[in-house]
Formats: sequence, structure tokens, C-alpha cells
Amino acid sequence: MKFSCQRQSLCEAISSVSKAVSQKSTITALEGIKIKLMPNKLELTGYDLEIGIRTTIPVVSEDSGEWVVNSRLFSEFSRRMAGENILFEIDENLQMNISSSNTQCSISAMSAEEYPELPVVDLGKNIEIRQDLLKSMINQTSYAASTSENKPVLTGELFEIENGIFRVVAIDGFRLAIRTENTDCQDYYHFVVPKKALSEVSGLIKDDSGDKTCFIYTNNKHIIFDINGFLVISRLLEGEFHNYKNSIPDGYKTEIIANKRDFLNCMERCSLLLNDKNRAPVRCTFENGEVKISCKTAIGKINDSFKADISGEAVTIGFNNRYALEALRAADGDKIKIQLNGCMKVIKIVPLESESYIFLLMPIQLK
Repeated sequence: MKFSCQRQSLCEAISSVSKAVSQKSTITALEGIKIKLMPNKLELTGYDLEIGIRTTIPVVSEDSGEWVVNSRLFSEFSRRMAGENILFEIDENLQMNISSSNTQCSISAMSAEEYPELPVVDLGKNIEIRQDLLKSMINQTSYAASTSENKPVLTGELFEIENGIFRVVAIDGFRLAIRTENTDCQDYYHFVVPKKALSEVSGLIKDDSGDKTCFIYTNNKHIIFDINGFLVISRLLEGEFHNYKNSIPDGYKTEIIANKRDFLNCMERCSLLLNDKNRAPVRCTFENGEVKISCKTAIGKINDSFKADISGEAVTIGFNNRYALEALRAADGDKIKIQLNGCMKVIKIVPLESESYIFLLMPIQLK
């Protein structure tokens, strides 16, 4: 068997599918990339039994066959070959010979017989969403997914479509992030996608994706994201997701309209005093058109303030600095609204003009 292809397109494909290759598995084949050669195309697959990534690139070949090759060696040799085109020849002993320009090398491959098949999902019915919107929805929520395995379903994100509204929700028990978009889909969907899979999906969407579409296919066990010729296949998480709608307050006693950059700068200065050994809540007072922020640890202390539009009762509240920073960095626009119902009720942060993005943060009791 032999084929030739462009080095750049091959390297890009290897780089993407390698992210789903298992680092250590009882099935040795899963520690490599599965290669399937067909006339004039090459299919590459990485799979760790939880997430799979598959793509196809054009090649010059009349042959067919399957084998598995070490992902690191395949990537490094392909990337470091001289010349723009690479020729591969695979002999009957599964020795893969690689040549380009004046360089020749070879690496050992293995049979693809032990490589598990990717899950099958019906591609007849799909959800369509613009790639840039999906990337935004993931990036504005994923940091709030739980890292604890005590409740595995919360380590993923809820995808919910209901009455033409598409929501992505993440919660870890201390904070809740919700991103909302309108959709033409009128069907009802409710499933939870692992955070790792969504991270790979976001990474595959280029910043200049424009109005390109992502197609999503799902059943009750697996999901497929079809993005620019890449398929990301993941299992869905089982379990009952938190009833997030009951957590959203429907009113407030204090509302603050603040410049996001002013708030961010204060939080970033506070973070200089905080680390794993030196933890403390940030104390924040909203009153008389001013936001006063202070923090004190064994490293030092800080007092800071900035102007804001404040209506309603004065409030002093404590919260986790990192959680607030992540929410502020994710929020769109130059200004944000902060809504409060007292010092021990949840903090709500939304954009100035809409509630397409909602972030809820549990307060910390101050001494």
C-alpha cells in the first residue's frame, strides 16, 4: 500500500485527532491513530473510549487498507519531513516507510483489528448552529462545570433546546453559568456533554469561522459534532442535572451597572494576594455610587474602589475572587449588571442589554 499527500494538511489532521488518543490504555491500539486508506482519501481516527475525533484528507492513492500507528511518532516525523509532499509506503509486515525530498525513515505500525469501532449515531436528524455561536456558548460557560467526580453529571454541560431557545448550562455547586441563543429547531432536547469533549469542539472552531455551520447529531447515549470535516464523537453523561431554573432569582433589591474593565482590574489586583496557601474572600461594598473592594491575606492587603451606577439598598458581600474573575472575563460588552438580594443571597451578573448570558455566584460569609 502506498499514498502521497500534502504535509501541511496531514499535520493539521494528525494534530487534531491526536487529542482523542488514549495516553494509557489496556487496549494498545488506542494509544495510536487508526489510519484507513481508501482510493484518493485517508481517514484518521483518535479514540479513548470516551471521545473520538475523526477526519479525512485527500491523498493520491489507488490502494485500500487499515493500520494503527503511534500518534507521537507519526506526528513528529510528518511535521519534520523536508518538502511539501510526503510519500508513505506500508509493506506486508506493517512497516511504514516515509520519504520526502532527500529524507527517508520508517516506523512500525500495528494491525487495526483490535481498534474498537466508534459509536454509531443516526445522522438523519440534526441540530444546526453557527460555529462562532457554539464556540461562544461553550467558552462562556465551561469554566463553571464541576471538577469533582462526586456527581459526574455536573462535570459536563447541559444542552437544552425548548420552544426555539437553545441553552448551554454549567454548574459546580458554587456558581452557575447559562448562555442562551435562539434556534430554528422546534424539537425538545435535554442532554449533558462532557466538558473535555466541548473543549475539543471549541478548539476545532476557528476564530474566523464566520457563518459556517456546526451539525450536531445525538441519541440517548452519544453525540456527534460535525465541524469543518472533523467529527467529534462523545458519550453523554448520565444522571439528573441540577434544576437550574429554580436557582435564578426573579427579582433584586440592589442593582449595579458597572464598567467591566474597572471591576476586572480590581479583581486582578486582589488575585496578587491569593493562592492555594493564602485564601480569603474578597469583600465588596456597593453604596453611594461607589464599589469598594478589599482583601487581606498573610501576603498583604488591598483596598480599591471605582465608580458605578447603584440603585437600591447598600450591600456588603463576600465572594471567591477566581470565580468572579472567570465570570467577568467571559461576559460580553463593556458594562455589566450586578443584581443582589442581600449579603447572603446569590449574586447575579448579566450583560447590560440582555440576559443572553447569566452568571450566578454563591456569596461567602464575611467575619
